[in-house]
Amino acid sequence: MRRPLLSYAAVVLLLLAAAYVSATTGSIKLAPGRLLHGLLFGGDEQAAVIRDLRLPRIVVSMLVGAALAVSGVLLQAVMRNPLADAGVIGVSSGAGLVSLVFVTVFPALFFWLPVFAFLGGALACALVYALSWQSGLSPIRLVLIGIAVNATFTGLGQSFNYRGSYAVTSVNQATTSIFTLKTWDDVRSMALYGLVGLLLAALLASWCNLLAMPDRTARNLGLPVVRARLIVSAVAVLLAASATAIGGLIAFVGLLVPHTARILVGSDHRTLIPFSALAGALLLLVADTLGRTLLAPTEIPASILMTVIGGPFFIFLLRKSGRIYGS
Repeated sequence: MRRPLLSYAAVVLLLLAAAYVSATTGSIKLAPGRLLHGLLFGGDEQAAVIRDLRLPRIVVSMLVGAALAVSGVLLQAVMRNPLADAGVIGVSSGAGLVSLVFVTVFPALFFWLPVFAFLGGALACALVYALSWQSGLSPIRLVLIGIAVNATFTGLGQSFNYRGSYAVTSVNQATTSIFTLKTWDDVRSMALYGLVGLLLAALLASWCNLLAMPDRTARNLGLPVVRARLIVSAVAVLLAASATAIGGLIAFVGLLVPHTARILVGSDHRTLIPFSALAGALLLLVADTLGRTLLAPTEIPASILMTVIGGPFFIFLLRKSGRIYGS
């Protein structure tokens, strides 16, 4: 019990420290007292720039990181596979593709981008389940089919870059994983969808514990397995789709964070889900801050940093995972 509490305390302190460093690092640097006074009482132009440009970026990156991490936890519980992740199995790329298609055809409906993203993520998830089913679900088959679906949707999405449409260009800018132009409107959108998804995920923690068991065991314990799997998958898609619509295509957050979180706080989803949300927020905030400052004024997208880190980690897990998750 002591180790999870220490882990929670550490991740909260690190998240607060990372938010402070991110807010005070860059072309504009203010002392803590001046920054706090400017944020609370106004009258300071540099503090106003941080409030209007840097703080929305910080909050969005934290919410996106939390959503992607918890989405990974839920997908891994449903699929009983520690290699499942929204970016790996195609949920994020499906969300991005359908968002592009709908907003290209109906540019006036740009406000509904997260809803379109959810439809695309649900389509990708349904395809993975349908194509993977052969007298049951094989964890390895799910991941392999997911990688193929992800590659297909990614290729289709990239083909839109060659159409020259202003609407498509606008959508690409809105869904890029560089958080430079994020505003408080983006914060409100991400908070609306992301916090609802995080709350639902916390409420489904006990179901996730049962889904990690073999289906027969879970059914004997009174769990409606099919219904539970569909509901938990829908919440995972909601989180991944909202993160993709607001933050762009970012892979491996839902792979790195849950695996590390299980080592620190265990596999009980009642503690794993909230811890993963905090750790995911920390990871993506640090990635975005590093991308913004390492080669300033040039920025490295957070998605590139996550790919550089997550690719080798995925190979490590693939080599290590000789057993089915939850067994």
